[in-house]
Amino acid sequence: MIKVAIIGYGNLGRGVERAIKQNQDMVLVGIFTRRAPETVETEGGQAFTMDQLKSKKNEIDVCILCGGSATDLPTQTPEWTHLFNTIDSFDTHAKIPEHFAKVDQVAKENQTTSIISTGWDPGLFSLNRLYAQSILPDGETNTFWGKGVSQGHSDALRRIDGVVDAVQYTIPNNEVIEKLKAGETLQLTTRDKHFRECFVVLEDERDSQRIREEIISMPNYFADYDTEVHFISQAELNQNHKAMPHGGTVLHTGTTHENTKQVIEYKLQLESNPEFTASVLVAYARACVRLAKEKQFGAYTVLDIAPKYLSDRTDEELRKELL
Repeated sequence: MIKVAIIGYGNLGRGVERAIKQNQDMVLVGIFTRRAPETVETEGGQAFTMDQLKSKKNEIDVCILCGGSATDLPTQTPEWTHLFNTIDSFDTHAKIPEHFAKVDQVAKENQTTSIISTGWDPGLFSLNRLYAQSILPDGETNTFWGKGVSQGHSDALRRIDGVVDAVQYTIPNNEVIEKLKAGETLQLTTRDKHFRECFVVLEDERDSQRIREEIISMPNYFADYDTEVHFISQAELNQNHKAMPHGGTVLHTGTTHENTKQVIEYKLQLESNPEFTASVLVAYARACVRLAKEKQFGAYTVLDIAPKYLSDRTDEELRKELL
């Protein structure tokens, strides 16, 4: 049995707890949180303080880190990779090389294994971009997200001083998608492809102008997009914006011999973004433990992992059932 620890227990951490129950070769050791454990309502897992994590070192095969990319994972992943094999969902695309280098150094120095930036984008979408570009090198790849709630962007909103709660929707430009699928060649900017819509609950309404400016100018999150900000009550947010749908499309349009048009499309439609992302993390946790047993220490991404490492089936079963 693969012994798993969950670090952080928000929407993603709860999703990981649920996903572990669907994998027969895994067992949850515990949930480690910055909150008082007695206040954390889990779905059966035992909650511990973060200070107790080190004492469980010999009981844990892999830690799944469920914090946010804005402030948690840049410090937590290197910190805990000193002692444990780790998985994270770091999704600030522009900072992935920097995050990878930091975690890779720690993992190699301490003979641990870490798979970073795991989820569906970065993650599964990254793989599909790689496959498409390798198969059709004479072509163009575009990725569209939504319509749906972005956990990372919503978390970034909630970190702003004066924000009580917030949800951010990513909305794709469907007109652009249809033009690309029809074979049109477009010179697209980041702003052309998506729109961002934010619903924000304020601690004090007098801060609305400052907070609006801070949102629309936030680098790596909103500065490169047309962004609309709505200030609403907590009651309205709870009633209309607490579901967590998401999804997206990787669209690669290319040509083969004599400009024959070929289209590769990979699409996800998710009723629960955190539950799906958690399921991806759990599959890669299995791969992480296998790499560690083979003494393949250091940091990895989904681009480095053989697909069979994700499955609980044998090589013989996979060849028979999936090829």
